[in-house]
Amino acid sequence: MNEITKVALDAMGGDNAPKEMVKGALEAINSNEELKVYLVGQEARIKAELEGISFDKSRLEIVHATEVIETAEPPANAIRNKKDSSIVVGLKLVKDGTCDAFVSAGSTGAVLVGAIGIVRTIKGIKRPALAPFLPTEKGVSLLIDCGANVDARPGELLQFAKMGSIYYENTIGKEKPTVGIVNIGAEEDKGNALVKETFPLLKACDTINFIGSCEARDIPSGYCDVMVTEAFVGNVVLKMFEGVGKTLISELKKGIMSSIRSKLAGVLLKPALKKTLAKYDANAYGGAPMLGLNGLVVKTHGSSKALEVKNTLEQCITFNKAKINQKIAESTNL
Repeated sequence: MNEITKVALDAMGGDNAPKEMVKGALEAINSNEELKVYLVGQEARIKAELEGISFDKSRLEIVHATEVIETAEPPANAIRNKKDSSIVVGLKLVKDGTCDAFVSAGSTGAVLVGAIGIVRTIKGIKRPALAPFLPTEKGVSLLIDCGANVDARPGELLQFAKMGSIYYENTIGKEKPTVGIVNIGAEEDKGNALVKETFPLLKACDTINFIGSCEARDIPSGYCDVMVTEAFVGNVVLKMFEGVGKTLISELKKGIMSSIRSKLAGVLLKPALKKTLAKYDANAYGGAPMLGLNGLVVKTHGSSKALEVKNTLEQCITFNKAKINQKIAESTNL
């Protein structure tokens, strides 16, 4: 019998909760027998979404939580004052070992503060980091950090590089993935003070395959497998990447619909375009795991719909099977 990965899903988090959270959970358990989902949130609202739907009750369970943390709330105060919120209750399920992972599309700040305070960091890790996969010409690249540490230090970026390498190698399957630091030029002496101080640390580290600087224009081509940066730059890269992708797809659709000739061409090109665009759909790669914690916490987009929720839940299975947290904790060089 295959091992079951148990995931607590914040049913109340995100712009489309609880409808899309519940829908995504149902799709996930229907497509993967190695998953059990705990829907955490206001029971009445969750049950309303499940009404009339047949599902395996042994693999979908409701955990009642009376409170909801809103996006605009100060994260620390919200975690402290709303002990029965879906985020706090879900994180505690990971802490006490009931669940292997917690997934939320809710307040990023609250998830980060709660994860650090409740799940805690692995011994020796200075700060955890958010690490999403980005689609590229060569497949996927890992961006670390994209939102957890705006004021990171050189030693912390070195840890990000090491954790990112472990994650990439054990989920994508590529030995010695290439590591680059996001920079404004290829030369070693380019960059701000943080980059200049971090560069020699990465260069001297013999446990990662560091190849130097990675300029923003090289990211879509998949220049390196793991892209290291602090959260301010990382978040700008992530949002710009997503925004450009949506704009290009929108403009492409407008172009195809602009004339009878282009519409006819669009019909012929549709299969190839659909396949290519699917490769660059960020929703297909799930959420951003928070590397460096004692349990798996994954933050997904606030606008997540069922497909991204489903993919994120299945991402937790891969993470759990690969024993990423154990391998990070066992590494003697972090």
